[in-house]
Formats: sequence, structure tokens, C-alpha cells
Amino acid sequence: MKVVAIVQARMSSSRLPGKVLLAAAGKPLIIHLLERVKRCQRIQAVWLATSQETEDDTLASTVENEGFNVFRGSLDNVLSRFWHVGQQQQADIIVRLTGDCPLHDPAVIDTVVDHFLKNTKEYDYVSNVLPPTYPDGLDTEVFTFESLDGAYQNATSTIDIEHVTPYIRKGALDRGRLGNVSGPSDFSHLRWTLDEKEDYELIRQVFEDLYPSKEDFGWLDVLAWQTQKKERLEINAKYTRNEGLHLSACH
Repeated sequence: MKVVAIVQARMSSSRLPGKVLLAAAGKPLIIHLLERVKRCQRIQAVWLATSQETEDDTLASTVENEGFNVFRGSLDNVLSRFWHVGQQQQADIIVRLTGDCPLHDPAVIDTVVDHFLKNTKEYDYVSNVLPPTYPDGLDTEVFTFESLDGAYQNATSTIDIEHVTPYIRKGALDRGRLGNVSGPSDFSHLRWTLDEKEDYELIRQVFEDLYPSKEDFGWLDVLAWQTQKKERLEINAKYTRNEGLHLSACH
């Protein structure tokens, strides 16, 4: 089965405009993210899905110039972006990721994909956020293109169209075909996502400290780094995890 990862991103974030092109360790964060996803063993293709708006021209060109695939579509109908990439790629399985999670660990993504692939007779949708146990910023959703097609053909609400997976999750839950992957312990209180300036400060420090000596550092490396000093735990601790919609913060 062909597994395609789609990273949704745009420049028009309301809280931290242009956040995906902010730099750390000499590279835009979106490039760090795509390079990390590319290391996944279970994924055959990686795509950035952004909008056709002129404000996303720089994002698209930056990503294309680094050799990554880019699809451009509707700003608000993110569901259609995913569907067009999936159809074009003849994907069997879609991995949904968001551009505000530059610390994604390919091992975590592969674990969620593996759980899905080993249980395709049981699940239409698998994530690691229902409930979350990994730090916020490692969120991974895996589902069939068939489920994506069903959402694309039938979803009508703004939430379903803008956020891609609510319709898919509800259908899988109603059919008893929704699965979840839990981490080794509950680290869901840690915030490694990129929405506020304090988030950027944390993520920038992680890359500046870890990337030069270990480009493929994993989430356990970040965990060890952050827990070494109390002040690192406090950088963005005032922000809480936004359950559910955190999956869709980066259109």
C-alpha cells in the first residue's frame, strides 16, 4: 500500500504570522520538518499542501527549491488540498501532519503508521492524540484514502472542510474503527508546537543546541534536553494544549 504524508501549512497564521518560515540552526522550520518526515521508513512520498494565495508564494518556492513536492489549492478548503494530493499520488494511506510541528520524530510517525498497517481490518483512522500522551507537536493522524474521499464527497460543514479530519474521525468512531497509539508515559503537558513567540523560542533553542551535533535527534533527545533545566520547562508553559483543534492550527 502506498503511504503518502501531507503537511499542511500557510503563512497567514493569526497568532504568529509567517511562523513556518522562521529560522533555527540556519534553516526555515518548515524545511527542518520536511527533512525529518522524509526520514520515515513507512512513507513513500512527502508533500506540502499550501494555498494558492500570493502570501504563500514564498513558502511554496522555499520548499520547492529544497526539492520537496508542493501542491497549492484552496486557502479555506484544506480537505480538498488533501484529496487532490491523495488522488494525484494514487495513495492508499494518508498521513496528516501540520506545519507548526517542526520537532516531529519520524520514529513516532512510523509507529502510528505501523499500528494502522497492522490493523487495517480493524481501523479506518489511527492517531496518537485520542487521548494524547506524546508532547503537543508530535501529533500524527493516519487514515485511508477511501475515508478521505468519503469526507471530500460528503462533508459540508466549515469545520470539516477547514480541519480535514473531524468528519473522518466521527465516521471511524461511529463504526468502531478508530484506533490510538500511546507513548511510554504521559508527556502531553509538554508543548512543542509553534503558535506563539514563546513556542518559537523553545523550538529555536532545541535546534540550536541539538541539531549541530545530531541532525536526526529524536523526541527523547528533546525530552532529555528540556528536563535538564527548569527554565526550559517554563519557556512556554503558560499555554495549554487545545484539545482537538490543535490538530488543525496550521492550515
